[in-house]
Amino acid sequence: MTISPPLWKASVALAKAEAADVAAVFELAPPSPQAVLIEEEPFGANATVEALYTEMPDGDLLTRLIGREVHVAQLPDTDWIKLSQEGLPPVRAGRFFVYGAHDAGEVPPGVVPIRIEAGLAFGTGHHETTTLCLSLMSELAKRRSFTQPLDLGCGTGLLAIAAAKLWRRTVRASDIDVVAVTVARGNAVANEVSPLLRTIVADGLDNPALAESAPYDLIMANILAGPLTRLAPAISRALGRGGVLILSGLLRWQENLVLSFYRPHGLVLRQCRRDGPWSALLLERPLRPR
Repeated sequence: MTISPPLWKASVALAKAEAADVAAVFELAPPSPQAVLIEEEPFGANATVEALYTEMPDGDLLTRLIGREVHVAQLPDTDWIKLSQEGLPPVRAGRFFVYGAHDAGEVPPGVVPIRIEAGLAFGTGHHETTTLCLSLMSELAKRRSFTQPLDLGCGTGLLAIAAAKLWRRTVRASDIDVVAVTVARGNAVANEVSPLLRTIVADGLDNPALAESAPYDLIMANILAGPLTRLAPAISRALGRGGVLILSGLLRWQENLVLSFYRPHGLVLRQCRRDGPWSALLLERPLRPR
């Protein structure tokens, strides 16, 4: 399958201290970027934040949201995402070591290795929301196992692959984007867990294959706050008694908003973890209704 490369780049220069917040604005503002990168001066105080798109972004809107001039330019026909991700360092999150092909010789002993190749799907392990989810999963594995996990909005399939490696059970991995599902399948093969992954193209949980596999005892949804609130009733129905739900892709100020959509369905917040402006919530459905 041939994947068309992104054609547009939006960039803004600013101080290093502002880079994470501005990257979050790029992530959340329409249209959705294929990747957001922060390039810092090693010995200086400045940084450049870049976002890559498959359609032209609204430079005026981004400038107003960020408060600094955002430059938008068309790029030549090159796979910029692959080139940029090839330079990313490996990531350690809990028991996991996430790396690309260029770091295959640097996997340390005693870790759960996950090889994720560059592609047009979210989730290389470098975004704070992904590392937060991996850390929570690593902690969960110390005290319990799961037999029916679901990675909702799987992107590259990283969280689904992590679940398959931790618990050696069949994991459902769904995404609305057919390209993401294709990327996830390839990564499952690279990580030798392809027999354990069931990839599904679906908008939320509105798919017979997902409905038939419910209830789930673990659901991971690393998507944005908007979809998390919209899908709250369906996600809550799909989570079984004693089940655990990991929600991420939300900013700190969105925590209470997201929680307000899940608490009425009987879910209880067990842990909140943060990294910079980003958050991950761990909720549970008690075995006995309150």
